[in-house]
Amino acid sequence: MKRPIELKNYRWRGVNSAGKPASGYILALTESEVRDKLKQQKVRVKSLVPRNVSFFRKHFEKIKGKDITLLTRQLSTMINTGIPIIQAFKLVADNHQKAEMKSLLLSICKSIESGTPLSTSLKVSPHFDALYIDLVASGEASGNLGEVFKRIATYREKSEQLRAKVVKAMIYPSMVMLVALVVSYLMLTMVIPQFEDMFVGFGSELPWFTQQVLKVSDFTQDYSLFLFGLIATTVIVVKILSKRSYRFRLALSRLSLRIPVIGTVISKAAIAKFSRTLATSFGAGIPILSCLKTSARTANQLHYQTALETVHQDTAAGMPLYLAMRHSNVFPEMTLQMVMIGEESGRLDEMLNKVATIYEIEIDDTVDNLGKILEPMIIVFLSLVVGSLVVAIYLPIFNLMSVIG
Repeated sequence: MKRPIELKNYRWRGVNSAGKPASGYILALTESEVRDKLKQQKVRVKSLVPRNVSFFRKHFEKIKGKDITLLTRQLSTMINTGIPIIQAFKLVADNHQKAEMKSLLLSICKSIESGTPLSTSLKVSPHFDALYIDLVASGEASGNLGEVFKRIATYREKSEQLRAKVVKAMIYPSMVMLVALVVSYLMLTMVIPQFEDMFVGFGSELPWFTQQVLKVSDFTQDYSLFLFGLIATTVIVVKILSKRSYRFRLALSRLSLRIPVIGTVISKAAIAKFSRTLATSFGAGIPILSCLKTSARTANQLHYQTALETVHQDTAAGMPLYLAMRHSNVFPEMTLQMVMIGEESGRLDEMLNKVATIYEIEIDDTVDNLGKILEPMIIVFLSLVVGSLVVAIYLPIFNLMSVIG
């Protein structure tokens, strides 16, 4: 795999148009870009030294998915108003705040000006995936590039919204579990040991429940470092196995779909993403087999990616799309029926967009109601964990008071 070009801070020294010494710094991806900029400023370069950019600056200047989506929407608007493609890229580059984005756009401009097609020029950057490049190529072939950019922008915006909903669905229960674990750990290691010293002075046998909690407290204090190390080791091992073993990744992918509530959201999100991707690419005039291949590559869920590869093989063998999807055993009946209607009526892209919209609405409703769904379970869980520890602490005190009374 080709290593991506990193952003550098170029320290330059030279002579300006007035013949006076000048110097400065320019953030850029390549040395040639810096020289071009200085040439436009009529600066004769004497020395040019690249320096590493700090982690925080690099993170701030880094191109994100939202930057590409915004670029696509801007290009769509400008091209549809009659602005030439090269001028559109230059306008966006001139007004963009991020140095890395400026460098990328100027590099694409330079490539187009040399006679390279736009779809080929985009391949120099990993920020443009296969679907993006295929759609741009179809727009170049049809002469309808502005409309294609509009279609891509809409697709990316909806995909980002979908991803945000899935993340939101996972954050809420994760944060609650984390807080519960932290509170329990602090009580077991800091609060209960203080009471244990007091219990020793009672000189009587402690209640059974209190004894068990004290044992858990002692275990947590003695083996907490071991437990943290075990957790860290498990995380590292899982990451290593995920990188090296396809079967392990597939098993994790399938396991994630079985998580209550969250698994349903992930499954619906995968189907919505597939439907939206297939509808966007097929509606742009790309052959169905190429669309299926692209949909499989862009699927974020490995279980569904594997299923889509099977669908692609069956469709290539001559099987209707809805039957190939049925044989994969991962798509619900409603999706299959709508795909069948779309195939038979010649409105496949329209039906797939409807499928995606239906699931996106369902995900939205699930995420919005997630608090109501999980709130009773969370209250019960926290009450049992924290309440049990509190009862274990005060039970000996109550017994002592009754004896004194």
